[in-house]
Order: sequence, then C-alpha cells, then structure tokens
Amino acid sequence: MRITKFGHACVRIEHDGAVVVLDPGSFTDAEAVDGATAVLITHEHADHYLPDHLRACDAPVFTIDAVAARIREDAPDVAERVTVVSPDQGFDVGVPVRAVGELHAVIHPDYPRFFNSGYVLTVGDAKIYHPGDALTAPGESVDLLLAPVSAPWLKVSEAVDFVRAVGALRNLAIHDRVYSEVALGMVDSHMGNLLPDGLEFVRLPDGADL
Repeated sequence: MRITKFGHACVRIEHDGAVVVLDPGSFTDAEAVDGATAVLITHEHADHYLPDHLRACDAPVFTIDAVAARIREDAPDVAERVTVVSPDQGFDVGVPVRAVGELHAVIHPDYPRFFNSGYVLTVGDAKIYHPGDALTAPGESVDLLLAPVSAPWLKVSEAVDFVRAVGALRNLAIHDRVYSEVALGMVDSHMGNLLPDGLEFVRLPDGADL
C-alpha cells in the first residue's frame, strides 16, 4: 500500500493495482489524478472538487447526489462516469469503501448546511477514514484517520477532540492550506501535547508518502 498526501484535502491511495484519489480540489496539482482508477469526492466545495481534475483522468467518480448535480452542470462530459452513493452504503472501487455521514460541519448558523460524505476504505488489512468537511465518527475502528486541521468551520480544540474520539493509532493531517506554515507548527504542538500516548500524528509536504 502507498499513501500520498497531495494539496490540502487530497490523498492518493495505491494498492494491488487500485489507485484511489480522494478530493482533488483547487489546492491540488492535476498530477494527483494521473493513472487514477477511481476518484471519490466528499462534497461540492472547490477545495475538494475541481471539474478540470476529473477531466484530466478517465476514472469513475463516486460521490453524493449534491456533487453529482454540480458535475452535471459544470462538466456534463464527466457525468456519465459518476456513481451516486448514500450514507452507510458499501461499494467497491478496487478496494471496499463505506460512505459515512451526510452533512458538512456548521460553517456559520446563517449558512445552509451542505451535504458531505466521508469514506472508510478497507485497504488490505488496514482501514482508512477520510471525513471530508465533517467531524462525524466513522462508526468503526480505523487504523488511519485523515484528520482535518484547519478550516473556517474548525478550531484546534475540535480537531484534537476529533482525533481523540476516532482513536486511530495513525493520524495524517489534511485540510491544511488555511493555516500558514507557522500556524501549522502550532497545530503540531497542540497535537503532541494533548493526544494520548500511542496515537501518532504527522503532517507531510505535498507529494510525500505516508
């Protein structure tokens, strides 16, 4: 298994011929989808979904109905490759996947709630969870949490509590382009100070493997 962190919330997982790319958005270089065999999109915000990245590959796209509707408007040429998934649905993208949750975290009470689906991927004997823009527990034990660390809807105490609650032994920072590098160092410090012994938390530069 190979796990590569790309820009912001995008992670690429390679295993036994499957190349699954999650959330290649506006902070992500197009190379993230090179050779992709499946693309998973958690929700419609531009930092997670960019039509040009979907056009840059010929992989099937798995996402929620709200994103599928956007794709039909933004990139009708891609729409025929889209499969809509629902909360708690299991499906196969070369590795087994289960959709988790339904709503984006609250950005502000004056905004309507957006739809969002996280995904638990079973990769060999490891379970990997990408929550998208939500702090929804996966409902099962996972080995690696792709942990959001910065967002207009998130503060560091919530990020710490989410990592604690999920309890994955390994945690990889994602959703990290909102902070400067100096501020991300503060996240590292808080995670190091506040997580229980035995839980690993790391940040990686774009293009680096876990």
